[in-house]
Amino acid sequence: MGLLNSTSLDDIARRLADAFPKSVRSFGRDLEGNFKAVLQAQLSKLDLVSRQEFDVQSAVLARTQATLAALEARLKELEAKLPPQ
Repeated sequence: MGLLNSTSLDDIARRLADAFPKSVRSFGRDLEGNFKAVLQAQLSKLDLVSRQEFDVQSAVLARTQATLAALEARLKELEAKLPPQ
């Protein structure tokens, strides 16, 4: 579901339902259920990733950047050893 879990969606749906006048709130759980369904449908269209996947990809990026920096330093060392042209 991405960064929002089911509890978060329940809370948002409840808040949306509570924002309506009391006369409309008599629909109660049906209104909350409809809000939750609409929120889930719209969020599923977004390109979201879980926090765990984000953290994994961040770690991969950090390792890649460190490797690149080491390779760049090594390349400079090797270039410095070459005779001038």
